[in-house]
Amino acid sequence: MAKELTIFYTDDDQEDVEFFREVVQIIDSKKYIVVAQNNGEQLLHALQNPPPHPYIVFLDINMPGMNGLETLKKVRTTINNKYLPVIMFSTSKDDLTIEESRKLGANLYVPKPGMFNQLKKSIEDVLRINWPDFIPTKDNFLYSS
Repeated sequence: MAKELTIFYTDDDQEDVEFFREVVQIIDSKKYIVVAQNNGEQLLHALQNPPPHPYIVFLDINMPGMNGLETLKKVRTTINNKYLPVIMFSTSKDDLTIEESRKLGANLYVPKPGMFNQLKKSIEDVLRINWPDFIPTKDNFLYSS
């Protein structure tokens, strides 16, 4: 069996976390394992104290305390996390938040879809990307199905 890839998912909404886990299990329960954090501080702690080492990070923006943008900024200041794919995963769709995410070093911005099938497709699409070769630009940064 191939090694499982760890997905870090940071979101303060437990329902969103459970929904995300269910979708990833349906996509491929043998290939991926989801490790969740409830806030930015927990994500930073997990990144500084492996294992596990994440293959990719999905990061919510609207969280109490340190929000996703502040967390992203701190993640990118660590050399170990410079090339770690970080996906901003949020209900927020305003242009300023999206552009700020790109400037702070996120790899992709995925608006959280409300429908299960759309959520599954967006996560599948993100997991299919060859991250070492993906270069975020203004044209490909905002995910659209």
